[in-house]
Amino acid sequence: MIRRFEIMISASNEMRSVFFRSTIAAAVVATAGLMNSAIAQNSATVPSTADLKARCDQLVSLYDRYGAGRSENSDGARNHVRIGAGIDCQEGRYAQGVAEMESLLRQKQFEVPPPTTGIAQTPSR
Repeated sequence: MIRRFEIMISASNEMRSVFFRSTIAAAVVATAGLMNSAIAQNSATVPSTADLKARCDQLVSLYDRYGAGRSENSDGARNHVRIGAGIDCQEGRYAQGVAEMESLLRQKQFEVPPPTTGIAQTPSR
């Protein structure tokens, strides 16, 4: 009878050990899944360097095309904010260049286009 009791205790301890190992494994897998989704979400919301460079080029070219008038009062490409933003973009300070260009376009009462997302969008009317 004592031997049977020892076997039952041993089996119970073994079952408990398997349960704890599987619980820990499930927790590790769940944590890894949550971390992957958090990393994917962050990478989707934070623009990459290439995205910022493209945005900077987009805004500078938009201003160069439509901000330069043919009248005598147009500063166009000679605008100091535009020149500074162009230099920032060339030097790799894309976020600063984008912020300056967006501010300049708003100041000149242009509609600042939304940043491209790489996802197909319906055209606005």
